[in-house]
Amino acid sequence: MTILVTGATGNVGRHLVEQLHAANQPVRALTRDPADAGLPAGVDVRAGDFTDFASLEAALQGVTALHLMTAFGPGNTTVPNSRDLVDAAVKAGVRRVTLLWNGHTGPVEEAVEDSELEYTHLRPGEFMSNALGWAEMIRAEGVVREAYGEVGHSPVDVRDIAAVAVRALTEDGHAGQAYMLTGPEVLTVPQQVEAIAAALGSEVRYEAEDPEGAKERMRAMGIEEHAIDYVLDWRADPPPFAREVYPSVADVTGRPARTFAEWAKDHAESFR
Repeated sequence: MTILVTGATGNVGRHLVEQLHAANQPVRALTRDPADAGLPAGVDVRAGDFTDFASLEAALQGVTALHLMTAFGPGNTTVPNSRDLVDAAVKAGVRRVTLLWNGHTGPVEEAVEDSELEYTHLRPGEFMSNALGWAEMIRAEGVVREAYGEVGHSPVDVRDIAAVAVRALTEDGHAGQAYMLTGPEVLTVPQQVEAIAAALGSEVRYEAEDPEGAKERMRAMGIEEHAIDYVLDWRADPPPFAREVYPSVADVTGRPARTFAEWAKDHAESFR
């Protein structure tokens, strides 16, 4: 059973490829630049892009399971040609698909649900790895500035999202499921900053940022306006499930979801 992973060098995709490969599952990785992918030796890495439909059709040949992003790029752009892509997957012999949620249900989900594919929705809350966006501030000033920092979230480790995807792609019993994927605790930004400081063994302080200041900071990072609005809206008023703790990671994988403190220790060097 060959499994195609789209977005194979992204936050979730890279870990999914690595975990499938470690489990001796035949895995094909789709990425724009195979030469720069940095994936494990032995992985079948193919060049492809959601804006190049022919490359997707070619990558689907011989594939029986598919991990599909529903949006891509820094602008969180919805995957185009959803119906044609799903039809091509069915024609190629794909039976199972995992769908990585991008914050709202759209044409990709609708096309898959209307097909004969066995689908599993992966609906994560905030990624713990989003905290890497604070790394430059922490290294330079020992500070984290963020808007709406007092709003609690239940961030999830992308390695846990990938682990759930592995099970859904390789085991029976997950078809039709929509897994809400969260970490094991609800945390504010100051609490996340405390965990990073503990992992570093040095002081890191939190400073509340007004929304306009946050917009200016993200514009300077080259983030598109609609993506900035999406991020700030999510921070100010996340979906109800993203402020709760769900047992999905443990239920599916058989082990507890990683804590933010564990994530911070594993990524401490990124903040030094």
